[in-house]
Amino acid sequence: MEKLRAAVGEFKRFQQLMRKKNRYDFDDMINWVIKAFEENKNLLADYQERFQYILVDEYQDTSGTQNKLVELLISYWDKPNVFVVGDDDQSIYRFQGANVENMTVFRGRYKEDLLTVVLTNNYRSTQPILNVSKSVIDRNGERLVNKIEGLSKELISSRDTISKLTNEPIIIEYDTQSEEMIGTVKKVQQLLSEGIVPGKIGIIYKENKYGLELANYFKLLNIPVYSKRHLNLLELPQARKIILVLKYLASEHDISYSGDELLFEVLHFDWFGIAPIEIAKLSMEVASAGYRDNKTSIRQLLNEKANTPAKDLFSSNLPEKLKNASVIIEKLIADVPNITLQHLFENIIREAGILKHIMESPDKHWQLQILTGLFDFIKEETHRNPLLDLQQLVTLIELMEKEDISLPLVQVSGSDKGVNLMTAHGSKGLEFEYVFIAGCNASFWEKKRKPGGGYKLPDTIFSSQPTATDDEELRRLFYVALTRAEQHLFISYSKYKNDGKELEPSMFIAEILDKHDLKIKNESIKEDILDEFSALHFSDTSAPEIEKIEEEFIGGILDKFVMNVTALNNYLKCPLEFYFKKSHPNSIAKK
Repeated sequence: MEKLRAAVGEFKRFQQLMRKKNRYDFDDMINWVIKAFEENKNLLADYQERFQYILVDEYQDTSGTQNKLVELLISYWDKPNVFVVGDDDQSIYRFQGANVENMTVFRGRYKEDLLTVVLTNNYRSTQPILNVSKSVIDRNGERLVNKIEGLSKELISSRDTISKLTNEPIIIEYDTQSEEMIGTVKKVQQLLSEGIVPGKIGIIYKENKYGLELANYFKLLNIPVYSKRHLNLLELPQARKIILVLKYLASEHDISYSGDELLFEVLHFDWFGIAPIEIAKLSMEVASAGYRDNKTSIRQLLNEKANTPAKDLFSSNLPEKLKNASVIIEKLIADVPNITLQHLFENIIREAGILKHIMESPDKHWQLQILTGLFDFIKEETHRNPLLDLQQLVTLIELMEKEDISLPLVQVSGSDKGVNLMTAHGSKGLEFEYVFIAGCNASFWEKKRKPGGGYKLPDTIFSSQPTATDDEELRRLFYVALTRAEQHLFISYSKYKNDGKELEPSMFIAEILDKHDLKIKNESIKEDILDEFSALHFSDTSAPEIEKIEEEFIGGILDKFVMNVTALNNYLKCPLEFYFKKSHPNSIAKK
């Protein structure tokens, strides 16, 4: 709370600094437009005349400022041409300012002229899935059906191909978390063996952490998965290594021979290919030699050895890779004051052998994405400040690290033809024939501790305050997860943590069982299967997901390939088969 108060006190100065630097965040942009419209009637009139028909999708997720923007655009007409679409039961972004109240206010304002269309025909799910979902969401008090007389949301399964299906959702209880994950993976494996396409299977969980662990189980069995993760680029190993090189160069440019600790680590980086024992020998020699009045310097010794002629033709003062590293480091230090930051970054990537090393790695596409993300960040910062130097860049990165300010990067793992792994928030708008909602324990859902104890938005922000706001928000989120299923729905939880501590099922399971006579299916994983998975953890690493993407891409090309005289001549000139066999002996060559 003290940090929050401090932030409020600094907000005006923060806004002034933002304006001075011509910077805006997303909320600023909306507020800026609202302010401009309110202060400049001619500007507003121009946009009102330009946009005479307004469509607002996902209206339940609009914030107060977004809704204000819509109100200003349609305020010229007594009967505006406005069409809003939304489902209050899927409002899951209240923590971002989304307000279901916008829907009730909108209805009240245009009550006399409003045409209301309620869509009760559902073309996604079977009736049993809709019934189970309804039993959960009906417990929420903050719903339009409770505020608008005569409104009904009795959804009816209406897709001809599935509307007659009667298979009920299945609730499964496992002993431990690891057994639940293994059981889920084995069920997916069974579905795949029956010919179900991986892309028709979705696995939903509350938090990314759960999905990361679950993904490892799939990879152990070489089952293709597809997931998106939002990562902090500054925490990724490849980016951290490059940043350490930048910090070392900045340190050496500022005070010569001041970055020995950094250099010792830099020399161990895999792209130099130096044997650790050689670095250890060098370090020991520095310690015993006592360079510069007993102040050691690896860089100085490295440079001297690299430039001292060998005693004879059969001996060498320094291993070749260490010598090359010395030449590269000296050149990069000399580059710091003489070239732009962008050019310096390019030189580091090219001359230190980073790019060559990445191109030879099995996950080169992902590593290149990291490289590009870091380069884009440097380009953006130098675009904002053309006079930005290396030390200022390093200071900025260190400040971001200290204050936990992330440099966002989305990691896409696998292809969308794999088994889909996603959080409940990430599942919105998607649908799958088979859906597994895993980890349905209270500790993951309703009893998750908030950072710092959490705090609520002030009562004055919304004119109406629902009861049990947190529970209702989570219930809507669980409802969204349930309604992703088309035909088959599996809900699972575990009785104990892996360390033996007891776990409580989510309250949403109790709410389902209260209205439906569903039997909880107790499943235990046999010891031999548990042993099998334990052994897999220590076996050879399976092929990276990226190789599957390459195979899929090239396979698609080859599937459409038609042999003709020209193609045959090209094949004879440059036989693809040799390349494929050399690069992918066990997979692509077969295609």
